[in-house]
Amino acid sequence: MNPTLTSDQSLLLLPPPTAPKSFLPSTRPNPRTITFRTHSPLTRSHPSPKFTIRNDPVPRRAVIRPRAYSGDAESVPISRKESDAPSAFEFITSERVKVVSMLGLALALCNADRVVMSVAIVPMSLAHGWSRSFAGVVQSSFLWGYLISPIAGGALVDRYGGKVVMGWGVALWSLATLLTPWAAETSLWALLSMRALLGIAEGAALPCMNNMIIRWFPQTERSRAVGIAMAGFQMGSAIGLMLTPILMSKSGIFGPFVIFGLSGFLWLLVWLSAVSQTPEQNSQISRNELEYILKNRQKVKDTSKRKNVIPPFGRLLSKLPTWSIILANAMHSWGFFVVLSWMPIYFNMIYRVDLRQAAWFSAAPWCMMALMGYFACAWSDMLIKSGRSITLTRKIMQSIGFIGPGIALIGLTRAKSPVIASAWLTLALGLKSFSHSGFLVNLQEIAPHYAGVLHGLSNTAGTFAAILGTVGAGYFVELVGSFPGFVLLTSALYFLTAIFWDLFATGERVNFDETGQCSL
Repeated sequence: MNPTLTSDQSLLLLPPPTAPKSFLPSTRPNPRTITFRTHSPLTRSHPSPKFTIRNDPVPRRAVIRPRAYSGDAESVPISRKESDAPSAFEFITSERVKVVSMLGLALALCNADRVVMSVAIVPMSLAHGWSRSFAGVVQSSFLWGYLISPIAGGALVDRYGGKVVMGWGVALWSLATLLTPWAAETSLWALLSMRALLGIAEGAALPCMNNMIIRWFPQTERSRAVGIAMAGFQMGSAIGLMLTPILMSKSGIFGPFVIFGLSGFLWLLVWLSAVSQTPEQNSQISRNELEYILKNRQKVKDTSKRKNVIPPFGRLLSKLPTWSIILANAMHSWGFFVVLSWMPIYFNMIYRVDLRQAAWFSAAPWCMMALMGYFACAWSDMLIKSGRSITLTRKIMQSIGFIGPGIALIGLTRAKSPVIASAWLTLALGLKSFSHSGFLVNLQEIAPHYAGVLHGLSNTAGTFAAILGTVGAGYFVELVGSFPGFVLLTSALYFLTAIFWDLFATGERVNFDETGQCSL
């Protein structure tokens, strides 16, 4: 680097002159600074000003800059120290929180549109004479569409960005929800097709969330951002389960489908007009917030102009951290959809509560999951800021997210009343939300450039598991005659998946640009 010549006159001279031989070196205050004192050639009674040569990068032209001078050779420019992190008020009122709040509302609608059928399936089964196993098939039709869309949706998100794909997704799944009453009155196949379309459209929702959070949030805030978005996701379940029986009693079986479908189009208007793809494109963001995001966020390549849109599936699947995420997502989806689809029926069958009470008992745990999820994400960010490694933090969060529900589900099978059962279920889902700071954030860390497609891969595996769990629960109950037995099976799977995660997961970025065998 070129040295900088500073003096009492605060001049930066470039290129710096070579120090004359008449310069007598004095003390060296630090390894990067040398101080000289010059003597006048005419008289030695009046020493000339002191100079300091520092190894700092400097411009090529002479620049005069105002400096604070303290009267000694070690004086340096005084600048205001910028804060490393915003205050709580600045965070809450920031533009990036507005973006993630809109994502949370989208995910709330996403889940509400799913769970409407979980409540409506009871009167629909009675009206059409469906068995429990066939009711499971009808509910799983959503997953048929959800099975094929996450990988394609993830690839589209990586290429076109989260804003565009999320907008199209909400439009399609709102249309499918709105047309469900017409489809149900037309034919069984029309109903199954609308539910499959709903699944296709919702397949890109979580990859879109990940894509937007990568672009808008630094790593030390990413868990909280996921917590806010996923809180909306869980509240959507609670809202759907609580409001659907009320709306059905006022407007018929199909009233909730119409109301939730129209709500999606209202959200879409706000999304398109108020949210931008990246902070740089946002006209409302403050300069301080933009600088903070750009300085601290993880760099992501612009893939919108990439010619080859086929992701490197072979390299992605050759790494054990990828399989840790895939299996974690599969187990998470198994437990999630079993609870989402069967808990109203479980409370109705085991404890003989009516449909409205069963929906309320089933909804309470989702509210706890939303609250605990944000707490877990905030704690995760605190652990990372305090110096804990990202790998250790993700393993702690995911272990709680799997081992905790496994223990709580065992308690659920031994509950003697619906209140106690609801308490155990609330604890299970509350602890399950710690997974949001485990595998769900880990996607962004090990593969920021392929987060969308990796989320799609893991979601596809999760959908297979969800179909198997949702359909299998109905057949298991009919063949074995024990719903608690299926819950215990789910508990055992939680424990096994937690062990695999703790052995092979990592919080470090994985090199997917080189081929190799299954390894880190």
